[in-house]
Amino acid sequence: MDLVQRLKGILLTPEREWPVIEQEPGTPGFLFPNYMAYLAAIPPIARFIGNSIIGVATSAGIIRTPLLTGLLGAVIGYVLSFVVVYLIAIIVDQLAPRFGGVNDFPNALKATVYSFTPCWIAGILQLAAGLRFVAYVIAFFGVYLAWLGLPRLMRVRSDQAVPYVAISVGCAIVVVAAVTLIEVALLA
Repeated sequence: MDLVQRLKGILLTPEREWPVIEQEPGTPGFLFPNYMAYLAAIPPIARFIGNSIIGVATSAGIIRTPLLTGLLGAVIGYVLSFVVVYLIAIIVDQLAPRFGGVNDFPNALKATVYSFTPCWIAGILQLAAGLRFVAYVIAFFGVYLAWLGLPRLMRVRSDQAVPYVAISVGCAIVVVAAVTLIEVALLA
């Protein structure tokens, strides 16, 4: 897999990219080192640089997270991104039969990994505290990617696609929020 071509495809022409993705392996051994390892590193590295090196401007001056704390947070955030994607893929896989789809964990993992692409790319905005909210707006493009990919890869009936994607995205938001709280608790 050519990482740059995949990024261009999934972000610019996702309707054409999902059929290509459907034919590829969906194992963690393929997706994690060939795709996710690079992209999932963007937000924690940018957050580390933004918080510990650049700092956050406040009325009291510039506040920086101590380097060791920032580095630990980046490592924990990176590892937890793999946990989040894997947990969401399990949920997506288990929900599919309830909506006329099939259990197919490799396809659930592909749909989950590629739907997170905008979140990881937007993670570069963690460099500047004032731009971080934009990353959350851009992340909604991932919902659109899930809308295109989930029904196709999980073979969900077309009349059940909207509730399936909505519930899957809702569960993903809950998982991300819960893991974020765990990350904050570990670093507190």
